[in-house]
Amino acid sequence: MDGGAANFSILSSLAAASGYYSPIFMNTDHFLKQRILCVAIIDQADDAVPLAEALLAGGLKCMEVTFRTAGAAEAIRRIRQSVPQIYIGAGTLLTGDQVKQAVDAGAQFGVSPGLSEAVSKASHENHFPIFPGVVTPSEVMRAMELGWKQLKFFPAETFGGVNALKALIGPFGHTGVQFVPTGGISATTLPNYLAIPQVAAVGGSWMAERKLVAEKDWSKITTLTAEAMKITGR
Repeated sequence: MDGGAANFSILSSLAAASGYYSPIFMNTDHFLKQRILCVAIIDQADDAVPLAEALLAGGLKCMEVTFRTAGAAEAIRRIRQSVPQIYIGAGTLLTGDQVKQAVDAGAQFGVSPGLSEAVSKASHENHFPIFPGVVTPSEVMRAMELGWKQLKFFPAETFGGVNALKALIGPFGHTGVQFVPTGGISATTLPNYLAIPQVAAVGGSWMAERKLVAEKDWSKITTLTAEAMKITGR
């Protein structure tokens, strides 16, 4: 365990013991620095490793497998074992039990569409970095009270896109809070989000849409991923 992760574990343990989680930064900069997080729905676990390899071939080393299918945990397990270069996360975490399943499968971080205290509690207990979903100032404030400063802005485009996110950032820019906008974002709108200083990374599925994965169109996924990475300049 590196120093940042160790500090996270110590602080989380102290916070849990006291019953209050003080806002802290999660040790996630080493994978968010690519500025893109691929959000994937994998229906067949056999597609997990080829998908991860296709993303890696396009230059991306970070992906989220959503817990929207029965095989999500197995997909994460296979990617973690077979493609260790990929930093693998679990998405659509709705319950504390799902957090535990994700941790057991080998996920290295989690993402939730909303702000759940049960999910937050389980994440702290397992020393598991998670990006809770927010769209309002009240949710941002509560997330920070629960110990999270890297937040998922979701669904981004439905809730006003770039302009809404800039307005939301206004009262919190000085706090160090960062956002991972996700939902309806495409290669066309990607640059607008990346231009916001408080955006740590952008989540999206356009480079690995469910249909492309089901059709096993790995070359197309690699091409779309490489195009996205070119936009980031990384």
